[in-house]
Amino acid sequence: MSTAGPAHRVQSAVVEYGYPQGHLGHLTAEEETAFQKFKTLCAEKGYYRPGAGKDDLPSHDDPLLLRFLRARRFNIEEAFKQFQDTEDWRKANQLDKLYETIDLDQYEETRRLYPQWTGRRDRRGIPVYVFEVKHLNAKTMSAYEKSAVKTHTKAQTDGKTSPKLLRLFALYENLTRFVMPLSTAMTDRDHPHTPISQSNNIVDISGVGLKQFWNLRTHMQDASTLATAHYPETLDRIFIIGAPAFFPTVWGWVKKWFDPITTSKIFIISHHDVKKTLETFIEPANIPKKYGGDLEFHFGDLPILDPHVEKVLQWDGDRKDFPHGPMYWVENGRGEGVEKIKALAVGSVEGKERKVDVCVVTKVLPEAAAKSVTGNGHLSALGEGEARAELLRAPTATPSLAQTEIPSRPATSDKKVVQNGALAPALRPEPQTFVTAQEGELTKLEDLKLDEKAGPHQTMTANLLDPKLQVEEEQKL
Repeated sequence: MSTAGPAHRVQSAVVEYGYPQGHLGHLTAEEETAFQKFKTLCAEKGYYRPGAGKDDLPSHDDPLLLRFLRARRFNIEEAFKQFQDTEDWRKANQLDKLYETIDLDQYEETRRLYPQWTGRRDRRGIPVYVFEVKHLNAKTMSAYEKSAVKTHTKAQTDGKTSPKLLRLFALYENLTRFVMPLSTAMTDRDHPHTPISQSNNIVDISGVGLKQFWNLRTHMQDASTLATAHYPETLDRIFIIGAPAFFPTVWGWVKKWFDPITTSKIFIISHHDVKKTLETFIEPANIPKKYGGDLEFHFGDLPILDPHVEKVLQWDGDRKDFPHGPMYWVENGRGEGVEKIKALAVGSVEGKERKVDVCVVTKVLPEAAAKSVTGNGHLSALGEGEARAELLRAPTATPSLAQTEIPSRPATSDKKVVQNGALAPALRPEPQTFVTAQEGELTKLEDLKLDEKAGPHQTMTANLLDPKLQVEEEQKL
């Protein structure tokens, strides 16, 4: 996968732990210390069980645990509280069983309404999802709510989370247990042995009126609140396309549903700049044609798999594609320098559970990859701590990951401060620009001054997303 061109962000929205910072293989010494203390605390409280070797793996994988730490800016106590609440919530609603036994037709009904994986990735290897909000109209949502009450699954819940939201979180389970491990296995990217634990979302709000936004507000707020609480740091960039002129008013509601870290990742793109800006982040072959790319993907379609997938997997029998419905990965043995994981298709059909072998993916372990590096830029990265055994485990029915003690990457000269084993919270400004489809240009808030000089990229939006460009903030007293 070509990674030409830098990764861009609006300077006012830069987060401390943007990929790959704060991810495995890219932790400073202070972050590594906080991470180890976090795992120790989770174990002492009975929410995490360290593994004892190849045949006794930890109860949770390191990428999952790190998501909670990044979400709380490496504050150990706050991260544990969020992790504890999540584990209690998952147990109360039997999320694993819900995902593995949900009726396939009902799962598909939910999938067709919410963000959908295109089967493709951005230039860094992070999966790309598309969400067309206009489909969540009053008629569709009414029918969906009635159907959700009758969801067929063997999971028992505590009744505190609505059925329509539990169905939605079956899709989050697919993201964390199927899409992310598959994306991690594909190493045609920079930082090939850094686990992929986030997703990109193209959110299309064209054709959505103010009344529809208003009708959706409660549902979207509840969904966003629970997702932020229990699936932290699974979102990377969020591109909002087709924003109407009244969107700044809507944003006044929306930004209250997310924590500052999430809102800092949301970018609103002018319709004039959609194609050129998305191409800065995603190769044209992986952008749907509707947004100026070459991919024949329409909302509602099943994923159109990245061609590189075929290079890392072996289909079971005569199968040539992934089936409908929920799937997850389990370990399937190791060889010299490689590890294999197997995809299982689960769910229920007419009350009968399925558990079908789909394919096997072979992944090169970091230590083997390090031996074969010949100056392509990956050797130094591996030498700095990226070659970790735990990077290449995929979440299973009970997420697990092997642990290997290795030296941490030396601390960098950033301004993060650790106090009592936790990184001190940093101030984080909110997004400062709005671009509507009608306006077609940036509207700047008074408290931010952007250098409008021409930059190295094709669009002003892309230039604004480049962290290397100068952005001057004027603080008002």
